[in-house]
Amino acid sequence: MRLSSKQTVYCFTKSRLSRLKSASLCTSASNDAEAVEIASILSKNDWKRLLETSSELTSKLNPEIVHSVLLQNSIHDPERLFSFFNWASQQSPNPQNLDSFSFLAVTLCNSKMFRKATIVLDSMVRTRRPVQAILGSIIRCWKGYEGNYVGVFDILIGCYKKMGSWNDAVYVFLGAKEVGVLPGLACCNNFLGDLLKVNKLDLFWKVFNGMIDAKLVPDVYTFTNVINAHCRVGDIEKAKRVFMDMEEKGCSPGLVTYNVMIGGLCKAGAVDEALKLKNSMSRKGFNPDAYTYNTVINGFCRHNRFQEAKLMMEEMRCAGLNPNHFAYTALIDGFIKRGSMAEAFQVKDEMVACGIKPNVFTYNVLIGGASKAGDLEKGKALFDEMVLIGIGPDAQTFSLMIQSYCRQGNFLKAHELFEEMKEHNLTPTMYTYNGIISGLCHCGDLGRANYVFEAMIKVGLKPNVVMYTNLIKGHIQKSRFKEARKILNRMMENGQMADIFCCNTLLSGLCKSQMMDEARSFLVEMVDRGLKPNEITYGTLIHGYAKAGEMEAVERCFREMRSYGIAPNNAIYTILINSLCKVGNVTEALSTFRHMSEKGVLPDIKTYTALIHGLAANGRINDAMQLFSQLDEKGIVPDVFTYTSLISVFSKLGDMEAALNLYDKMCQKGIAPNIVTYNAMIDGLCKLGDTEKARRVFNEISQRGLAPNVKSYSIIIDGYCKSGNLTEAFQLLDKMPSKGVPPDSFTYCALIDGCCKGGELDKALSLFSEMLQKGFDPTSSFNALINGLCKTGKPNEAMRLLEDMASNCITPNHRTYTILIDYHSKAGRMEEAGILFLEMQRRNLVPNVVTYNLLLHGYYRLGRKAEMFDLFESMAAKGVEPDEIIYRLIANAYLEENSLIGMLKLLDEILVKDVVFDKNPTFLLLDAVCKREEFSEVPKSLEEMAEQGLKLSPITCHKLVHGFHDKGNPEKAEWILESLVRFGWIPNTTTVNSIIDKENDVANLESPNNSPKQATCGVACQV
Repeated sequence: MRLSSKQTVYCFTKSRLSRLKSASLCTSASNDAEAVEIASILSKNDWKRLLETSSELTSKLNPEIVHSVLLQNSIHDPERLFSFFNWASQQSPNPQNLDSFSFLAVTLCNSKMFRKATIVLDSMVRTRRPVQAILGSIIRCWKGYEGNYVGVFDILIGCYKKMGSWNDAVYVFLGAKEVGVLPGLACCNNFLGDLLKVNKLDLFWKVFNGMIDAKLVPDVYTFTNVINAHCRVGDIEKAKRVFMDMEEKGCSPGLVTYNVMIGGLCKAGAVDEALKLKNSMSRKGFNPDAYTYNTVINGFCRHNRFQEAKLMMEEMRCAGLNPNHFAYTALIDGFIKRGSMAEAFQVKDEMVACGIKPNVFTYNVLIGGASKAGDLEKGKALFDEMVLIGIGPDAQTFSLMIQSYCRQGNFLKAHELFEEMKEHNLTPTMYTYNGIISGLCHCGDLGRANYVFEAMIKVGLKPNVVMYTNLIKGHIQKSRFKEARKILNRMMENGQMADIFCCNTLLSGLCKSQMMDEARSFLVEMVDRGLKPNEITYGTLIHGYAKAGEMEAVERCFREMRSYGIAPNNAIYTILINSLCKVGNVTEALSTFRHMSEKGVLPDIKTYTALIHGLAANGRINDAMQLFSQLDEKGIVPDVFTYTSLISVFSKLGDMEAALNLYDKMCQKGIAPNIVTYNAMIDGLCKLGDTEKARRVFNEISQRGLAPNVKSYSIIIDGYCKSGNLTEAFQLLDKMPSKGVPPDSFTYCALIDGCCKGGELDKALSLFSEMLQKGFDPTSSFNALINGLCKTGKPNEAMRLLEDMASNCITPNHRTYTILIDYHSKAGRMEEAGILFLEMQRRNLVPNVVTYNLLLHGYYRLGRKAEMFDLFESMAAKGVEPDEIIYRLIANAYLEENSLIGMLKLLDEILVKDVVFDKNPTFLLLDAVCKREEFSEVPKSLEEMAEQGLKLSPITCHKLVHGFHDKGNPEKAEWILESLVRFGWIPNTTTVNSIIDKENDVANLESPNNSPKQATCGVACQV
């Protein structure tokens, strides 16, 4: 039962105790004569008149004489001594001796005159003398007289408690214990309860451990307090252990104990356990009371289990108990937090029907809900209703309404309410000002928000962390980071320590603006200031780095948060999986998914959707569908985003049958498609040239109660243009303004392209002019026309437009050059394409993988392989990563050129980078090397590579040896191995057998029934 011992701070040392015991109670002999005379007068009934008429005695009266009179105690009348002490205290400006207070308090307690003893001890404490001196004096007097009563210590503790001096109260408790005196169990239990009420848990454990040290046997009240203390800090396991230990120690839990334990379980989220405990009460002879039911109802509401909360209310009524304001308001609050305002008002009506009048707290919850929902009219109606039925709005009510008006931008009405609040003698609180500042920040009126902030400080209110955080957030939303930082610095200068939520707000703003270096520096600063980052901190950083495509930083943050002991939550794992999929690292995404499950973090539909989309988008559509099919088994319901991600991928692949099947399934399951779903299907159908079906899907958007957006119009207009149906395309363009959808750059580009293809050059030029007049990016406008001219075989006009751009100071962009390079490459005009390629680089436009693709295909078509290989080599120098198409193209070129060294180098690059292909060229390359008719060329080429300082990786070396062995040439395999060992490319301990064994192990994993994709996905999904 003994817990952590921290009470040693208050222990009395042996030397101090000996000093207390040896201290004298005697006073100076020079005052004895006056003391004897006063004591004699005190024996008379009119002692006060006699003393007041004796000016000589009164003038000599001092604390020493008073002390001496009390010690003589010749009249044996504690009440008269008490009166004399009070009279004497009024005669002299000097405070009485501590020992006088102590003597009188002990005497009064011994005479059972506890009220007067309390007055004396209260006066003693208010002298502000150190608690050590006061307790020392009490102990000396208490030990110095027979028939002493321990209640004096109880009263002294009570005096300190009344003053809020909790540390001093505990000092007295532990100090008295050290000299063998302990207040009664009832006093101890009350003390524990009081410490809990003021949340002084460190002192609570010092008192409790002091009780255990003194061999005081805990009773049901003690145990209940201990359970409550554990629950307060969320240590529910210890609370449960104490609850179970009670009966073993011969102390059965009472009704209050059950209620405390149930409350703790509900607070910790263990509502089912709380319900089980509540149901077990009857077996122990207890019936749950209203408090029990209300607590469980509140627990259900806090965890969004509203139906169960309603059932519990019904059970409560059947038990003859009525739910109170607490239960109804908890249910109302729960529905509001879930966004179910209609159900919240239904509960309010039910509450009124049951004869329970809503109180100000209930109305505040409802008004707060209406405010968050942006329903100002409903909030105002509730405000008027409560006034009408005689419930006076409090400061919070006014604050909520003021905040609502501020959020709506109605600052005039907000000011009226602010003044009305003061007329009701309600002082605007921090919450009131915070509501105004929050509303102003929400509307972007930072100037007025800063003014109100300064005005609040002038009236004597000190801003709290929440207010500073709102101001910081407001400035961040306007990208005013310097000002936000100044507010943070001011906050700390004014003694307000920024909490993690405040710092996360600033960090989030930096990350959203892609200021990742500043975000990282700020995190370091946070840690240096002693703030511990949490999962939100790292989730924000990880999301920021992922958005910036900095995967190394993402993984570093992930490792770092775990080193801090912060367990990644579902949201963070989902961000990581999504980020890995976006950069094509699906294998690592699956590994992360599997690791997540192993750590007990259950994936939700967002996680599954991220992985399903990642698999599908990276060419692993079968694995994506396999994972999708497992959702039902896991009891996870796919949402619109899950279906849309798959529909989008199938549409891009041109598999509209699969896309439309998924669409039908989601509709059958009652999942409403969104505009993204429709746009994906329209795009897929248009790419297949099926504009008729695409138009039907387009028309269905409106039938579903959705409005086509600019992308919807642009996609189908583009489809009509590509199919040559310009009439329908322009009809849709004409409809767009009437539907409130202005055409965008893509719409115009599609139409210009269609007009150029259809020979409608005048219309194309007219659209081009319209784009410029409407203020569209001039570069995009020129690109649209250049693209149209190129596609209609008018390259000279396209090049003249490029010259026009320069003469009009319009800078061509990456797309401008890519369009022109594409045309010239396809036309076999590689010199012109090469000139454009160099020109774009002179303009600091870095060619991307698309640009390289166009040029490489151009050279390939003309059989200019040497230029192909040079261009491919330059990609690495420029930091451009080849894609699957380029790798396959280069592989074919090397095979056609019969370039063995080229094949080996490319094979090595692909294997080292572990590039995932839909159609893997590694098999073609390896097969070409291992089936070579002139085997001697292979070791010869390897020799040449070694002489040139080139080196193959161990994985490629293994593949070569295994390849020759697999083709039935073990001798050649040995020969190749010997060369590879000689070059130092693999260890000299390597044997053909060891390579074969290793490769066979891999092959088993990659068998058709257990492919790496299937194996990885299969394991990952076993959650």
